[in-house]
Amino acid sequence: MAAKDYWEKGRVRPYLANVFNALLIDRKEIKVHQSPVDLMLREIGDKYSLIVFPEGHRNTGSELEEFKSGLYYLCKKRPDLEAVPVHIDNLNRVLPRGEFLPVPLLSCITFGPPMWLEAGEPKTEFLTRARSAVQRLKDI
Repeated sequence: MAAKDYWEKGRVRPYLANVFNALLIDRKEIKVHQSPVDLMLREIGDKYSLIVFPEGHRNTGSELEEFKSGLYYLCKKRPDLEAVPVHIDNLNRVLPRGEFLPVPLLSCITFGPPMWLEAGEPKTEFLTRARSAVQRLKDI
């Protein structure tokens, strides 16, 4: 998943978005009947995985921000989806914001156990639980 306004500029970015099979989300023209969540669910179907930055962007700071509600709605509309917490250490140096080619530096990716939205679990509790799962990975 990637920002349409960013990845459609120039010649190289659209090419890379195509190579990586990126799902481009329009951040400027969000419509009720074409929500980004519905687009994501339609496109992944039962075949693809989706990488989501639940803070709403790639965080360049050292502290995790609050998670946006999109993750909750993805899991609510598709309770069979596994939400796998992931922490990528050194991401902002390996792929600095505004760049499209990675810098050859060491990085560490830590995967946590999958989680699901529990039946009747409120949005704030789920997002707090998901954020805590990523925070635990960060602290390892």
